[in-house]
Amino acid sequence: MFENLTQPPDPYILLLMGLGLLIALVAWLPLALRRLPLSLPIVCIGLGIALGAIPWFRFAPSPLDHPGFTERFAEFVVIIALMGAGLKIDRVLGLRSWLTTWRLIFLTLPLSIVLITLLAGTWLALPWALALLLGAVLAPTDPVLASDVQVGPPKTGEEDEVRFALTSEAGVNDGAAFPFVHLAIALAASSVTQEPWLLKWLTYNVLWEIGAGLVGGYLIGRLFGWITFHIPAETKLARTGDGLIALSATFVSYGVTETINCYGFLSVFVTALTFRQAHRSHDFHKSMHDLTEQIERISMMVLLLFFGGALVHGLLAPLQPVDVAAAGIILLVIRPLTGLIGLAGIEASWHEKLTIAFFGIRGIGSFYYLAYGLNHVDDATYAARLWAIVGLVVLLSILMHGLSVTPIMRKLDRLQGRDPDADDAVPPPGFQGPGGETR
Repeated sequence: MFENLTQPPDPYILLLMGLGLLIALVAWLPLALRRLPLSLPIVCIGLGIALGAIPWFRFAPSPLDHPGFTERFAEFVVIIALMGAGLKIDRVLGLRSWLTTWRLIFLTLPLSIVLITLLAGTWLALPWALALLLGAVLAPTDPVLASDVQVGPPKTGEEDEVRFALTSEAGVNDGAAFPFVHLAIALAASSVTQEPWLLKWLTYNVLWEIGAGLVGGYLIGRLFGWITFHIPAETKLARTGDGLIALSATFVSYGVTETINCYGFLSVFVTALTFRQAHRSHDFHKSMHDLTEQIERISMMVLLLFFGGALVHGLLAPLQPVDVAAAGIILLVIRPLTGLIGLAGIEASWHEKLTIAFFGIRGIGSFYYLAYGLNHVDDATYAARLWAIVGLVVLLSILMHGLSVTPIMRKLDRLQGRDPDADDAVPPPGFQGPGGETR
């Protein structure tokens, strides 16, 4: 009668149970960690390490063993996060209102790439093409793991300059870094074939892929905005309250623009901004944002479980002492320094500038770019070491920023006159909201 109790459980049943627990953690952990100096990504990595340490479980994921899956899964998580980031930004796009963002994109990002490339090509002794790839991989901030320092859901008013800057920067710089990834790939290829690369890179990877990505994202956002909010009232999608339309817009935007060989990351973020612009005050944006955030959190937790399992099984083993030192320099010197340079002259307090410069979180976007780059470079000699360096930078970033985000952001809220313990804190009289309007 009880002989079945001694048999190992069905893997399918274990999978269902694991998914159930994972979804419960997605719902409960953000509430439990809200006032603690701890973040959801840290807990996810810890769980992955614990699973990887179980001898009979055989949980040993590795990006080196599964490069195609790593690229595609990280890609999926990032595009979902980009749609969510674009939908929740209340501030209207503009040259002046987004000045902080443009500084971070056009000054901080390229300067970071240059400094990381020089560090990797000289001190780490990597080939210059791979040094540039490492710079392009580690310079962008991450839209997935930075939720604790981003703006709140649509129309909540949780959009001070720091949160807006970090959200918009993460939304734009994932697309802005792609030309440098392609430049590294072109340099690696030309070192073997001796073919000219500069004209093709400028005309195709820069002008075409950025321009078409912007235009494609805008047109798709306009189309979805019109279908959702402006067709006859009895058939308006917004009346259904079905946030799945955001998922549809994400996949259509990414699919169409990637089909015509331009930057899908940039397109998805532009689609989200344009979609939001179609009817900025409509409550339906909250439904769309909530759905994308839930999918983002579930997929992020799964990917970080894999990351934790990979750490247990030797992802960081190829590290050299100089690599460890370089990771600290990238996080503690290069990002803060280039962030402050980019923000020079901006009308903001030193607390705000230092917070923006410090929270240059590296994460799943870096995983995607490295997987993409290595999948398009024939030489795999340095692949294990590059994964070890990027894995270490991401791990240190998650720990350093995850442990510090709660106390730093709570202190910043108090300095700006907000109560961090109030769920629906009302901004004090005279508080400057998005775009500079006084509330």
